[in-house]
Amino acid sequence: MTRYVFITGGVVSSLGKGIASASLGALLQARGFSVRLRKLDPYLNVDPGTMSPYQHGEVYVTDDGAETDLDLGHYERFTGVPANRFDNATTGRIYSEVIAKERHGDYLGATVQVIPHITDAIKEAIVRGTAGLDFVLVEIGGTVGDIESLPFLEAIRQLGNELGPERAMFAHLTLVPYIPSAGELKTKPTQHSVKELLNVGIQPQMLLCRCDRPIPENERRKIALFCNVRAESVIAALDVDTIYAVPISYHAEGMDREVLRHFHLPADGEPDLSRWQDIVDAVRSPEGEVRIAVVGKYTNLLDSYKSLAEALAHGGIANRVKVHLDWVDSQIFEDGGAVHRLEECHGILVPGGFGERGTPGKIEAVRFAREKSVPFFGICFGMQMAVIEAARNLAGLRRASSTEFGPCDEPVVGLLTEWARGNEVERRMADGDMGGTMRLGAYPAVLSPGSLVSDLYGGATRIEERHRHRYEVNVTYRACLERTGLRFSGMSPDGVLPETIERPDHPWFVGVQYHPELKSKPFEPHPLYAAFIAAAVRQARLV
Repeated sequence: MTRYVFITGGVVSSLGKGIASASLGALLQARGFSVRLRKLDPYLNVDPGTMSPYQHGEVYVTDDGAETDLDLGHYERFTGVPANRFDNATTGRIYSEVIAKERHGDYLGATVQVIPHITDAIKEAIVRGTAGLDFVLVEIGGTVGDIESLPFLEAIRQLGNELGPERAMFAHLTLVPYIPSAGELKTKPTQHSVKELLNVGIQPQMLLCRCDRPIPENERRKIALFCNVRAESVIAALDVDTIYAVPISYHAEGMDREVLRHFHLPADGEPDLSRWQDIVDAVRSPEGEVRIAVVGKYTNLLDSYKSLAEALAHGGIANRVKVHLDWVDSQIFEDGGAVHRLEECHGILVPGGFGERGTPGKIEAVRFAREKSVPFFGICFGMQMAVIEAARNLAGLRRASSTEFGPCDEPVVGLLTEWARGNEVERRMADGDMGGTMRLGAYPAVLSPGSLVSDLYGGATRIEERHRHRYEVNVTYRACLERTGLRFSGMSPDGVLPETIERPDHPWFVGVQYHPELKSKPFEPHPLYAAFIAAAVRQARLV
């Protein structure tokens, strides 16, 4: 029997619903249950693929090629359960599906309305593909009281009634702020937030109260009384020094026990949280530290690089070192003010991105890493910049560039118009739709035996990693570039698309066309990130 836990949020945004959902999933797993997590987003975009990183943060890509909310990254990192395209639904996607059915005549002339047609589609999205699971955790994006989220709240209200309390539970995340002048925690925001939820017909059975200090028993009882929940179901969501301590903190507060109690499941004994404790110990007791310069173009909103930052932290965990990230806006190279910042770093990473802005700075960062023998890691667009840097500064192709920036004499990087996916060929047009038209999801790559990248994958010669890009390194320049010492060590199975590059004459220089950070987990750091941080540790000993 599949049980559903719906997680809503109130008072303010960014309280940590995604981390709370992921932590609950990890705790239920530690007790032996199977879980899947889903996110319902109230915006009208079909998916976040066309949204600016400054608007939405990172776009998380699944194996099956869906562009999804960054919270799905938290879900995967905490539970290890691969997300799929059905685990993220937006208002835009739901309405698109309903309108397509209406145009097809599926509603047989009925007047199509929010209730029941939109809410029915939302309910279908929630339960699709969940048979056989013990728990499905469903996070509702936005804040209770927002007009955009009303159809989702109505849908989970209906679904809760249809499933009954033995299969459905509502958890609400709120804020309990501390007012220094009054010297006390205030419960009124939580009371008002629960009242908003009650106005749409939902009575939460558990409250997760975000706070910076323990909730006194009097305040806990007051919240329980006014919000109509058990005092034991008022769970303090305390601030912690690392997000990987959140499952341990929630367990200490009784979150998983209260969920099991609601569903009349035994909560005897303690869950095995040893791997989380090992991770927290590694974070809190490092044996050294390294500094990594991340030379990007979206550094004003660090959520743009959320998975990347976490993967670097995982590399630190694997090496038991603290990783300090120096976020460098690549545009400052144009003023000559970035070199001194790179000199203080033990590794340089150039991440993915789109568009011409900031590319000269990224190319200069690659050149600095190559010439100064600083460990370098190029991700997606970063690999392309490494190839262009080699073409311009070593191969004599001064006009080498990418057609992403306009027509050029030496298109070392060009628009990808068709590629193989399994036994099929996918095609795209330069003037076609932007959304969902990149090379998205998991694709295989063949690695050269004996190459550094192959060795880092444990000697594997065939791997599968997630992609998100529209442009590719032009393989016709391969021979020219390899004469400069740049090795194309990984290719698509048909030998057409370069997947990895490296420099055998450099201490550690690797570029990949894919996004390895999307598969990294704290208890299973990605081998490329673990090796990059290990190289940075060696570099730190030299300076």
